[in-house]
Amino acid sequence: MQRTSTVVLMCGLPGAGKTTYARGLVRRGYVRLSIDEAVWQRLGGRDAGLVLEAGEFDLLKEEVRREQRQELVALMRAGRDVVVDYSFWSRAARDDYKALIESHGCRWELVHLKSDPATLERRLAQRNAEDGPNSVTVDAQLFHRYLTAFEEPHGEGERVVTQPQD
Repeated sequence: MQRTSTVVLMCGLPGAGKTTYARGLVRRGYVRLSIDEAVWQRLGGRDAGLVLEAGEFDLLKEEVRREQRQELVALMRAGRDVVVDYSFWSRAARDDYKALIESHGCRWELVHLKSDPATLERRLAQRNAEDGPNSVTVDAQLFHRYLTAFEEPHGEGERVVTQPQD
């Protein structure tokens, strides 16, 4: 009998600790899917000097999302546990992935990482100074847009992990 996969959906604002949490699951045997890392690799890393316009960047992210969705299905069919290290900003996106996971007979966990805005801003300032696939720059204007657009999960079967202040 094939093992039933567990797929963990990470949810939260930038700087909330999603990638750190996901890496802990990788150490326990989960496969991690990350749009940010895949896009960064395709662009050759920040050092390659490749810069895309916002529209081009969004198209690339959607292409990667489609490919990783197919990879997720293949991993579930193989009985692997997976952590999807996205932000899952909207309920519609979360519901879409939950339905996909359930349609393959697997189980999902929605992990919502929360932290106060001041802590998130401090973490982002530190992260913005770093280089690498998990250091996507988020300036103050973009952070404000994220704060106002994020649809916080309520009653969706989420497990809330409150991150301590730094």
